[in-house]
Amino acid sequence: MQLTILQTLPALDVGGVERGTLEVASALVKRGHRSIVVSAGGELVKQLLDQGSEHITLSIGKKSLFTLRYIKQLREILVSEKVSILHPRSRLPAWISFLAWNSMDADIRPHFITTVHGPYTVNSYSKIMMRGERVIAISEYIRDYILKNYPDIDNNKIEVIHRGVSPDEFPRGYQPSSEWLSTWNLQHPQLSGKYVVTLPARVTRWKGQEDFLEIIRTAVARGLPVHGLVAGGPHRGKESFFHSLKEYAKQSGLDNHVTFLGHRSDLKNIMAISDVVFSLAKDPEAFGRTALEALSLGKPVIAYNHGGAAEVLREIFPEGLITPDDVNMAYAKLEEFSKSKPFVSQNNPFTLDLMLTKTINLYEQVAGNQ
Repeated sequence: MQLTILQTLPALDVGGVERGTLEVASALVKRGHRSIVVSAGGELVKQLLDQGSEHITLSIGKKSLFTLRYIKQLREILVSEKVSILHPRSRLPAWISFLAWNSMDADIRPHFITTVHGPYTVNSYSKIMMRGERVIAISEYIRDYILKNYPDIDNNKIEVIHRGVSPDEFPRGYQPSSEWLSTWNLQHPQLSGKYVVTLPARVTRWKGQEDFLEIIRTAVARGLPVHGLVAGGPHRGKESFFHSLKEYAKQSGLDNHVTFLGHRSDLKNIMAISDVVFSLAKDPEAFGRTALEALSLGKPVIAYNHGGAAEVLREIFPEGLITPDDVNMAYAKLEEFSKSKPFVSQNNPFTLDLMLTKTINLYEQVAGNQ
């Protein structure tokens, strides 16, 4: 039976939620289902359409009272397109989706499934994400967050479906092209002969860049020939922290030992030429996709032992786990790895195919219960 799945989110620009939406949409089309996405649009719309899905432009993620006008339009879409499953992936679109869904006759309503992508602020606004007939948690950490903060939710309706990466996209032993390597080496001669360690993360206080600089400072002071790459930039309008990091590096004598790369679209290549990749989020992350991508490439990862990143490392590379906020332990682990290259297991239970299969199986299971 062909299903019509309608996913809602604020926009289709670059991001984890957006990427997951496109991955599921593409898999639905390949498996003979109809895929519709409702959002305000964005740079990923073309890719969505090229993959065989449909897009309807509604600004259902804009925080304004005028957004309520889309309730009626969305309800009409749900009826006219005979939607089988309505799947919101963000809070405000979930409210608009729910109000549209709730105003329909019960006998023609689609099934209502939500995904909790992160540990949202605990309040009645966020609780809409727990209203799904089934609630997808993207990690055990998120499942525990739901049960701890919303104890009235039925445990049986939570479905843990970890995010995943494709081993074809992030193959073990991957090497960038000779052209990329040539340009990279010309731009970064300071890396020659160095033990390269990378923190790939958006620059913000909770992502751990301050801890990363402290680890590099300790390594340099103890004679380890290390060079750190801060791969990521700040959000527009929030550059002050980025500038303070650079100033700290300068004052600490790290100018020749740390390179701030800013935002990069070639993180796979950068991780591939790195000796170690760090994951130092101060607050637990919902999943830890970047850590998984690095491990898929065969790169050792040193990560704080909490949140989704810890779940990934426990399964693939537990040797890389360290106590959260313990920069001395992080340095000790870095020194250990520099002396003896660790083995990264190829056993990856977090694949994209498995994530997509579980998600579409859930859709088909729920729709089959109608």
